Amino acid sequence: MLQPGKALKKRPQYVIETEIGVGGFGVTYKAKHQDLNFPVVIKTPNSRLCRDANYPKYVEGFRKEGRRLADITQFHHPNIVRIIDFFEEDNLPCLVMDFVKGENLYHLVQYQGILSESTAIDYIKQIADALSLCHENGIIHRDAHPGNMILRENSNTVVLIDFGLAVNVNSQSINQVANMAFAPWEQIVEIEKAPSIDVYTLAASLFYLVTGDTPIASLARKLNNRTLIEPKELNSRISDKLNQAIVKGLELEPKNRPQSMKEWVGLFSNNNVEMFYETSVQTSSVDYRILTELLEAGNWKEADKETARVILAVAKREEEGWLRIEDIDNFPCDEIRTIDQLWLKYSNGKFGFSVQKRIYQGLGGTREYNSDMLVKLGEEVGWRKSSNGKVYYYNDIRKMKAPSGILPSLQGESWMSREILRLVGMGFCSLLSRRDL
Repeated sequence: MLQPGKALKKRPQYVIETEIGVGGFGVTYKAKHQDLNFPVVIKTPNSRLCRDANYPKYVEGFRKEGRRLADITQFHHPNIVRIIDFFEEDNLPCLVMDFVKGENLYHLVQYQGILSESTAIDYIKQIADALSLCHENGIIHRDAHPGNMILRENSNTVVLIDFGLAVNVNSQSINQVANMAFAPWEQIVEIEKAPSIDVYTLAASLFYLVTGDTPIASLARKLNNRTLIEPKELNSRISDKLNQAIVKGLELEPKNRPQSMKEWVGLFSNNNVEMFYETSVQTSSVDYRILTELLEAGNWKEADKETARVILAVAKREEEGWLRIEDIDNFPCDEIRTIDQLWLKYSNGKFGFSVQKRIYQGLGGTREYNSDMLVKLGEEVGWRKSSNGKVYYYNDIRKMKAPSGILPSLQGESWMSREILRLVGMGFCSLLSRRDL
C-alpha cells in the first residue's frame, strides 16, 4: 500500500496525498506532481487480495491493461481519462491518470434529481463512444456505471474513469464485490468478456439517470425469476423509443442484447435530436430549410457554407462576414443549439459544434485563448496537417472517413491548409465554451 505524505521511490516527483477509493479490485490515491504542481490519481491493485490464489494473475492483468490503456490514450479521446504514467513501486503496478475535477453522475442524480432525457442521452452517448474505442482495442470496461462517469467541472463533458474491472481474472474475491445493480449476470457468474457486458451496464446507467433508481439486479432476475420494471413505469415522461432501447440493452441473455455500442446507441441516437427539431427548428424565426435539405443530402460542403450564412444572418453580421467575441457570446441559445442538433442528426452524431466542444475540452481547452490548444484541436479534427501528413477533404467527409468534429468549419473550404489561429482565434475558444452546446 502507498503511504500518504511520502514520495514514491521510482517516481519521486509524485507525493501521495490521500486514499480516495478502495475496492475489491484496486486502491486509488490522490497525489501531487511536485515538479509541475498539479494533482493526479494513482491506482494500484488491491494488495489485500494477495492471499487470493489468482492474485499474481490479477496483477499481471493489471499490467497488461495499464499498457493497453496507455496506448488508447494516444487517441486523445475526450471521454476517457488520460493515462500519464505507468511504473512499478515495490513490485506493485502503478497507473497514473489525470485528476478529473467534477462530480460523478451517480452523486449528481442523488443531489440534483433525475436528468432530462436529452441530457441523459448526451452523457451516455459520450461514454458509449469511449467504450466503442475500448472494444476496438480489445478492452471491455465491465464497470461503466454512473459512479465511474465524471461530469467535468464547468462543462458538459463526461469522462469515463476506473478501468479496474477490465482485467480478465476469474477471482472469487473479486466476484463478491461486483456492482450487482449494474452488472449482467454472466459477468458475475463467469467473468465473460464481451461488448454486450458493457451494453448492459450502460443501459442500466441510462435507466438510473432518467429514473433515479436502479433496475432489478440481473442475478435476481436470472435465479429468482424477478421481472424487470421498465423505466417508463418509474418516469412516464420519457419517450417510448428510449424506454424500448433501455429494455433491449437490459435483456437478460447476452445473445438477445445489441452486440455493439453502435448497434445499441442506434436504437435511440436520433431520439433527442428529433424531439428538439420538432420543438425548435419548426418554430424558429430563422429559415433552416436549405440547411436541412443540404445536410439530409450529405452535401457537406454546401451545408458548411449555408451554416456560415445562417450564423452571420442571425448575428446581423452579413456585411462584415465575421463574428466578434461579443457576437458569439450573445448568439441566441436556441439558434446555436438548433444548428448543432441539425448537424448531429444528419451526420449520425459525428459532426457539430458540441462534438468539437467535447474534443476541445477533452484536450484541456478553456475559454481562455491558447494558440497551442487550438493547434492541437486543428490537428485532432483534421483542420491542420498532422505529423503524419494526413489531411481530409470534402470527398473524405462524403464517405464519412474524416474524423469526428471536422465540420462545421464555417468557411466553405476545409481548414486543413489554413492557419486555424488566423481564422478563429479567441472567438472559437468562446464558441466552444458555451454551456448551451
